[in-house]
Amino acid sequence: MWNRTANVILGRTSPVLVTLKNGKVLLTGGNTFPYAVTTNESELYDPATGNWTVINSMNYARSGHTASLLPNGKVLVTGGNYGPVWDYLNTSELFDPKTQTWSRTGNMHYRRSFHTASTLRDGRILVVSGGKGYGMTPTAEVYDPSTGKWIVTGNLTYERANHAVSTLKDGRVLVTGGNSLFGLVTAELYDPRTGTWTLAGNMSVAVEEHTSSTLKNGKVLVAGGISGSACVNHAEIFDPLTRNWTTTVNMHAPRMLHTATTLKDGRTLIVGGNYENTAEFYYY
Repeated sequence: MWNRTANVILGRTSPVLVTLKNGKVLLTGGNTFPYAVTTNESELYDPATGNWTVINSMNYARSGHTASLLPNGKVLVTGGNYGPVWDYLNTSELFDPKTQTWSRTGNMHYRRSFHTASTLRDGRILVVSGGKGYGMTPTAEVYDPSTGKWIVTGNLTYERANHAVSTLKDGRVLVTGGNSLFGLVTAELYDPRTGTWTLAGNMSVAVEEHTSSTLKNGKVLVAGGISGSACVNHAEIFDPLTRNWTTTVNMHAPRMLHTATTLKDGRTLIVGGNYENTAEFYYY
């Protein structure tokens, strides 16, 4: 069953959340009602009380950004866009839960929004592709928390945004789909040891705004998304050992912009998307 909890202080669309090491949840940015104004306001949710608290605002208003929990407990927020689609950001900042303050850190080399950010085994953050205003970028770069600087790494073969990522058990990062002129069925693998990308076969359906989840058996589940102009309930599995894709059972409902969470018992919980209020489990 679902239980209500306290409302956020500022209503917004497309915010980004991250769970802190102390169990609280940090909510950042997004667009406010009713005029879709990009905001820099942040809030903290305390599960113990069920309440939201307004905290210090970010240095930059942003939407379409990413937030990553670092090994030291701080949160790295990077990129996004401000206002019109051409106002894309390369700025980054750090949130310190101990002081609840924001501080600037190194800028990315490229402006981007609707990108992805993945935590590598060594604690660095890999940022991949994204929109750059007019068009998309195939670039990737890595943030080093020990220096606060970004290092450009290898380019992807395909430029993409609204794609999905999963970190594999061996530390490599799988990137799937995303939008381009004709849609993407392609997948690519990033190896942090070499800083290079290799193609990882094609999915059977071109999707964007989908989810990607690493299962307990090491395989990856890609589910839902939008293909062409249609929201789909399609799902397929990637095997890192063979680099082969196989279709699996469809979801009960077509979904895009949904969420997928892998539970401790191995099931994957799929929630919402495309105005859906339903939820379902996938179990291999």
